[in-house]
Amino acid sequence: MTQDKRPSWDEYFMTLANQVATRTTCMRRGVGAVIVKERRILATGYNGVPAGLAHCAETGCLRQQLGVPSGQRHEICRGLHAEQNAIIQAARYGINIAGASIYINTQPCVVCAKMIINADIEEIIYQNPYPDELAMSMLEEAGIKLRVFEPANK
Repeated sequence: MTQDKRPSWDEYFMTLANQVATRTTCMRRGVGAVIVKERRILATGYNGVPAGLAHCAETGCLRQQLGVPSGQRHEICRGLHAEQNAIIQAARYGINIAGASIYINTQPCVVCAKMIINADIEEIIYQNPYPDELAMSMLEEAGIKLRVFEPANK
């Protein structure tokens, strides 16, 4: 393969985030996150219930049953978000993610935005929008660089 045909770093890491999302146990949305520093993968995460607990396919999705719109009532969900799982994995294994970038196939919610801010992640590259204006304003206020992923071959 020639140098010209290789994916850009953004394409490479976003492809990985989308692949990580295929492990989701969420019935509503598959989200994947990849934390990267100096072009090296530090941690990954996907959305789903905590380890060892029954998946929502077995218990039923409470948010779906109650008709809760996207972006609301996070506290009644049994699952963790992809960003949360990636940050937790880094902490669990003693990996310093300060100054890193995070590739996410969906814009972070406000809960994840707060965790990203406190984890000292410096940049978010996301692919799909999410209805959470508070998250975006907090990330902007914190000075975190936000970029919408733009594939080269549109």
